[in-house]
Amino acid sequence: MRLSDRLERIAAKAAEVTEGYVADVGTDHGFVPIRLMETGTVRHVVAMDVRKGPLSRAAEHVREYHMEDRIETRLSDGLQELKAGEADTVIIAGMGGELMLRILRDGAHMYRSVKHYVLSPQSELSVFRHGLEKLGISILEEQMLMDEGKYYVILHAAPGSMHYEQEYEYRYGSDLIQKQDPVLREFLERELAQGEELLAHLSLTQTEGAQKRAESLRQELNETKEAYHALQGTD
Repeated sequence: MRLSDRLERIAAKAAEVTEGYVADVGTDHGFVPIRLMETGTVRHVVAMDVRKGPLSRAAEHVREYHMEDRIETRLSDGLQELKAGEADTVIIAGMGGELMLRILRDGAHMYRSVKHYVLSPQSELSVFRHGLEKLGISILEEQMLMDEGKYYVILHAAPGSMHYEQEYEYRYGSDLIQKQDPVLREFLERELAQGEELLAHLSLTQTEGAQKRAESLRQELNETKEAYHALQGTD
């Protein structure tokens, strides 16, 4: 099975770090669990979704690949129906950062048995990284990619403490900045260009709302510039 680049990377990272037992939260069509089994390094996957329709389709796909004995589909709101010890690795992807944090908080019963998290939030990345810190989950590695015209981040995290010194590290990812990730560089350059263009447009409008947005945008751009200079290795 060939998936999108993003899902392929998510499956590859989970297969790399797991001891053999994975839970896929919000499995949708069940394609990631099937791909995990095809790697040959995973023994069992619990494929979970809060919606009956997608879960039914996932079960159909599992049957098509004759993997019913290794992939279990389970109706669950986040991690609530997962039992301690059933998974050493948890995948959560394709949701907003706030929702993913809620799932992790509500899944506190899994903290002792889960050793690895593979996470790919679609929004609220700064809030998400701050939230992981508060939950006692440490980011070990980040990947950034463009897939079908959109930028995505994939995080490998594990139980532990972390803290970043600069706010831009929470916004853009300390690991990505430190390893001078080329995709992040491209993203930051685009953010700066679009931000400066919008700022110039706002400067032509004298309304109070436009002025407030311009001031907020200047602060955002300063943070983006700090991240870009750190990535470039310049002060």
